[in-house]
Amino acid sequence: MAKITLPRDKHGMVYKRSRFATQKKMMKTLLTFARAVDQLNEICGRWFRWLILAVVLISAGNAIIRKAFHASSNGFLEIQWYLFGAIVLLCAGYTLKKNEHVRIDVIVGRLARRTQAWIDIGGALLFLLPLCVLVAHDSWPQFIKAWTIHEVSPDAGGLVRWPVRLLIPLGFLLLGLQGVAIIIKNAAFLLGKIPFPYEDKTRTGEEEMVRGLKREKQ
Repeated sequence: MAKITLPRDKHGMVYKRSRFATQKKMMKTLLTFARAVDQLNEICGRWFRWLILAVVLISAGNAIIRKAFHASSNGFLEIQWYLFGAIVLLCAGYTLKKNEHVRIDVIVGRLARRTQAWIDIGGALLFLLPLCVLVAHDSWPQFIKAWTIHEVSPDAGGLVRWPVRLLIPLGFLLLGLQGVAIIIKNAAFLLGKIPFPYEDKTRTGEEEMVRGLKREKQ
């Protein structure tokens, strides 16, 4: 008895199943990358936020030495803004991961989750990533120059400048990576692969205000 073979062409089920498996594998790989970026910025945020304590101690120590012993150094002043710059730049990706950056939540909080996801994707693609690429691209040569010539502060007792110049491209690299992770997670949410990325996030003050306004209307 002859074996019956169903007709198939290049658009048949086998191809469709293969393509679906490829897309599923690709999404899994992208989500793994996004989780790795989340973990990287989580580690950076948890470690570098301790620099706030260092800034406070250095500032207080500098004030005490200046008042008690009438002595000071430009190095004490410069290290404070070096550390402050490190806090802002190296924790920017961590702040974005936590969804605690400044945004108009009074408006966004009223929108549907899918609309919020599209806004995050559009904002990252049109504004965040281009800015990160531009700043990192322009600041890297400045770091290389400072490193090559051993640039030092022109003020007496000042510090070397290359570490603080390195903070700029490094900080925007971490921020840009987190922007890519946000795009991946929101795209996965729109495709029904994962829950809304910020579903379990503690509500901010702005979100609580929106909820209060909604309750007043009801």
